Amino acid sequence: MREIVLDTETTGLDPANGHRMVEVACLELLNHLPTGRQFQRYLNPERDMPADAFAIHGLSAEFLKDKARFADVADELLTFLGDARLVIHNADFDMRFLNAELMKVDRGPLGMDRVLDTVPLARHKFPGAPASLDALCRRFAIDNSARTKHGALLDAELLAEVYLELIGGRQAGLALIDGRETAVAVETVGGYRPPRTHGASDAELAAHAAFVASLKNPLWHR
Repeated sequence: MREIVLDTETTGLDPANGHRMVEVACLELLNHLPTGRQFQRYLNPERDMPADAFAIHGLSAEFLKDKARFADVADELLTFLGDARLVIHNADFDMRFLNAELMKVDRGPLGMDRVLDTVPLARHKFPGAPASLDALCRRFAIDNSARTKHGALLDAELLAEVYLELIGGRQAGLALIDGRETAVAVETVGGYRPPRTHGASDAELAAHAAFVASLKNPLWHR
């Protein structure tokens, strides 16, 4: 099963108000585990950076002014995504920005039917508990000490660990299946071995009888 953990950073909360994406990061999973393949780009939003957004991710307009525009990386991003399921924390936010950027460059929007949002997944598993990424890292003892600011790639890496824990850890289930739900053959190490007889031998029975005879008022004689 191929999945992509995706995260973004932006200039604000709503693309309808002129806010833009300034970072996109994707991390590839196969059977829920990272493969090491990543896609990460900083993006020139072609606008200023509000102070409240800068306080969250620390990406200034000066830093971003020479970075690629979304139009320059759109095709590469879509190729990396392929048809994989997208794993996103608070998916509505990221998907609104991602689809707004895609529409600006005449690419069709990505459907929410291919998205797994880890926020409702966490709330279903831990009703009433905080479901922020930081809170889930604390719950699962995942080291997020490097997260002094929000960053799309770091957040995607943390979310990949959180997601694995939310679905049951490194052994998500006892059924060994691949992405096509086909049984995986497990080779028996050393080949087949017939069951052994575990009854005591005559010599062992005689040794036990001698031992019991040496005891005072043994339990076996009661």
